[in-house]
Amino acid sequence: MLRPGFCLFDTGRHALRFAQSYSEPIWYNPAFVSKKMPAVGWAVKGGKLSRAKLLFALPVFALAVWLVWQAVPRMTGAAPEVAFTTITGKQIALREWRGKPAIVTFWATDCPSCMLEIPHLLDLYQKFHPQGLEMIAVAMAYDPPNHVVEMTRARQLPYHVALDLNSAHALAFGDVQFTPTTFLISPEGKIAEKSVGVFDYPSWQARIAAMLNKG
Repeated sequence: MLRPGFCLFDTGRHALRFAQSYSEPIWYNPAFVSKKMPAVGWAVKGGKLSRAKLLFALPVFALAVWLVWQAVPRMTGAAPEVAFTTITGKQIALREWRGKPAIVTFWATDCPSCMLEIPHLLDLYQKFHPQGLEMIAVAMAYDPPNHVVEMTRARQLPYHVALDLNSAHALAFGDVQFTPTTFLISPEGKIAEKSVGVFDYPSWQARIAAMLNKG
């Protein structure tokens, strides 16, 4: 079982592209299986599936499907009623940001994709915070608090950083498993965007600008 907060990196993206590229059921095409899914293709011999090897291949394929499913943005509607405690001890209830766009990102200090996303978050914060954008980065439960504090200082993160020591926040946001998972919340308190993996910076920049101009 994967621990909460599996760093997505590019695995889910590759699996999603794979699923979107092929609509033909692969079990009916052994040649396709051998070429496109090595783990499954290993179980194919002369166009027939070995039962023993198929038992090995099926969980691998199931894992790929699960990664795709996790990568599909599904959570919509109202943002959860949660209250964060930042690493400086400040209490922030998400409802306090009603009337402003807000970003809530789940991250980890050992997540390469999270490090890639930080410059985008910094740019959005510096550009839009003076106009009202709020932002908080929530460290996953398995991330040592001292690592989070050190990383926050080393990167000089200007936005709020919180710990999720018992995974309550991850559960409230739909049982977040992968990092980074980032939510854009509208001024009305609705989840406007969800991104698993590094978010689409141009798209989010335009969306936030539109929310602020509307307000």
